[in-house]
Amino acid sequence: MRRDMKKRTNNLLCFKESSVNFKEIANRLTGFSTPIFGVSWNPPKLESEAAQRLITELEDKRVLFNPSDIEVPHHCVESIIQLRRFLTDELKGLDRESNLAANINAMRAACRKFLDSVQSDERIIRFGSDQGHFASWQFISAVGELRGVFGVHIAQVSAQYGINVGSPLLTILPGEPDKT
Repeated sequence: MRRDMKKRTNNLLCFKESSVNFKEIANRLTGFSTPIFGVSWNPPKLESEAAQRLITELEDKRVLFNPSDIEVPHHCVESIIQLRRFLTDELKGLDRESNLAANINAMRAACRKFLDSVQSDERIIRFGSDQGHFASWQFISAVGELRGVFGVHIAQVSAQYGINVGSPLLTILPGEPDKT
């Protein structure tokens, strides 16, 4: 088990510093009705700067992309609490009706749901990293749900504000649609 964990950690460290162009991310989104960074819509400078800060902050949050089985639940909880504070601070300077505010509100709601889920039973945090324990299943499920929500909203922010997303955050973005 230790060798397997070390191998996964090494694989994670081998991510190339790369990014995906926001246009490629926009192509992954389906059913997205807001104008996408084009002639018809230019985001206000304040929003664009906030969107860039948001993506930069999220690219450094390992809870969003590290393999779930190497995460330490207590550290994840602390990280999500810090992230929720950051999202709240960013929201304070935005128009509440903006697309970015809606994305940030959805991410904050996902943070609250994650915290409610893992803090509902002290065993989830205490035994959440013990493979095979029921608490690890609940912890991994909560992390997966959080990542799914964040992936969709990161993709929307990237497409709306023309921001490239670097790896390893790319792993939680929606996949490319089937071409049939």
